[in-house]
Amino acid sequence: MTKVLLSVHVLAAIVVIGPITVAASLFPRHARQAAASAAAPGEPGEGRDAWIAAFLHRICRGYAVAGIAVPVFGIATGAQLGVLTDAWLIASLVLTAIAAAVLVLAIVPGQRRMLRPAGGAGAHTAVDDAADDAADDGGARSAAARLSMLTGAFNLLWAVVVVLMIVRPGSTTGA
Repeated sequence: MTKVLLSVHVLAAIVVIGPITVAASLFPRHARQAAASAAAPGEPGEGRDAWIAAFLHRICRGYAVAGIAVPVFGIATGAQLGVLTDAWLIASLVLTAIAAAVLVLAIVPGQRRMLRPAGGAGAHTAVDDAADDAADDGGARSAAARLSMLTGAFNLLWAVVVVLMIVRPGSTTGA
């Protein structure tokens, strides 16, 4: 059973976290280019970057939900192996929780703000102000830079988790 749980955990990490890291990394560039082409209509390929940015956002949003499988199967595997109290696993879980928070609380909402068109209908709110800021090229550039930084932190957190999973400091397996 342990091998099955570990296999599902690793496959889920590859199939779910991989696309999120790629999509989140590509999003700022396409969103910034979409904002620039919206400021200069009539450019060749106009709308292409906006479509790509929206698609990348949907990938991040959808895979974020599926990403819950990674820690669920990781915890189940850790329980089977009897390592739930090992420092490397606890550190991995904390870093995973931080990465999830960065994705759900900062990256996905930041992407949504960059995609929201300026001057939308309804009451004017602080979120609308952020969208208005992102609509101009300078605002889009700074919003894209923030998202790039957050995505880099997200990716770095996952890289550290992967290293902890492989090296397992203090492990007695001889690896």
